[in-house]
Amino acid sequence: MTTTCPSGQHAHHDVYAAQCPCRALLDLLANKWSALAIGALEDGPLRFGELQRRLQGVSPKVLTQTLRRLEDFGILDRTIYPAVPLHVEYALTPLGQSAAIPLNALRSWVEDNIDNALTPEPAVQ
Repeated sequence: MTTTCPSGQHAHHDVYAAQCPCRALLDLLANKWSALAIGALEDGPLRFGELQRRLQGVSPKVLTQTLRRLEDFGILDRTIYPAVPLHVEYALTPLGQSAAIPLNALRSWVEDNIDNALTPEPAVQ
């Protein structure tokens, strides 16, 4: 039996249920920039500029939005160091570190299989 997830504590999670809040987290983690930001932070905290250079092609606006959503979901922490100029670092939380494991496997699979994905299979006759 499939049930939808009520708000609050969840006895049963079903990502296939339209009302399950699991979908919002899945949407966040399945986002290209989220997956890449989590991967970039696996080796330790980075500043915004370092993240932007690591994630080639991301605009400052999109990176800011991505980092805010990851922080809202408890995937990363944003630490502000009072200095001139202001110093801000982003780091994975324990939840983010646990999300990094399957995302790392997915990134590795993509890199290992991109050539096969771009080569069309011969038509079966």
